[in-house]
Amino acid sequence: MTPLRRSFVIQCRVIGALLLREVMTRYGRHNIGMLWMIGEPMLFTLGISALWYFSKMHSTAEIPVVAFAITGYSSVLVWRNTANHCLKAIEPNLSLMYHRNVKVIDVFLARILLELIGATASMILLTIFFASLGMMKWPHDIFIVASAWFLLSWFAMALGFVVGSISERSEFFERIWHVVTYLMFPLSGAVFMVHWLPQTAQKVVLWLPMVHGVEMIRHGFFGSAVPTYENPAYFALVNFLLSLIGLALLKETGRRVQPE
Repeated sequence: MTPLRRSFVIQCRVIGALLLREVMTRYGRHNIGMLWMIGEPMLFTLGISALWYFSKMHSTAEIPVVAFAITGYSSVLVWRNTANHCLKAIEPNLSLMYHRNVKVIDVFLARILLELIGATASMILLTIFFASLGMMKWPHDIFIVASAWFLLSWFAMALGFVVGSISERSEFFERIWHVVTYLMFPLSGAVFMVHWLPQTAQKVVLWLPMVHGVEMIRHGFFGSAVPTYENPAYFALVNFLLSLIGLALLKETGRRVQPE
């Protein structure tokens, strides 16, 4: 029996190796290589920011359009990209399952960490860049922003577990999930603030957990300039329940895997 501490160290090394393998497989050694891990989400967010800036969408006296775009679209990238890259994650790594220390959860965690690192670095660098240029203000409360980002990352991990596990069972789910993400984007809070909606619509969108994350981030960035309606306790409860479902599905998926 391997001691718990030793097992933890081994699995961390396994996840680290899988993470490096995923980086090399996806981005290679050419051009800027692994820097695309950060550059790709930055380009997406910059594109949306530029579109909204020049079209003057959502621009108010209290909220600069650039800050609105960065806080909104960066939060979408966290859960959407993480879940998308967990689709059919086992098949390309099936040969690695021959090694006893490589588990299904390690494959998922490597992909999830890769997306979270890229999205987090993109958010930080874009905030520093535009705040230094004076196109947006520095965050009003870093602690609230960090707490919201943690909850969003937790949600992304749990969602990745669920989506990845179900996609191994159903090809139909793999096809339909991309449609679901496109439909969820305008409802996720990225392109609106709850305060702008009618009261009836507010009650509906606040059932969606990611809306609370976006509202919380904007609270941390803009302070009391615009009222926000986040409920961190509700968001954490949904994350906890989703994590339990995801871990249960992962356990069942691991039993089905037949190493090559």
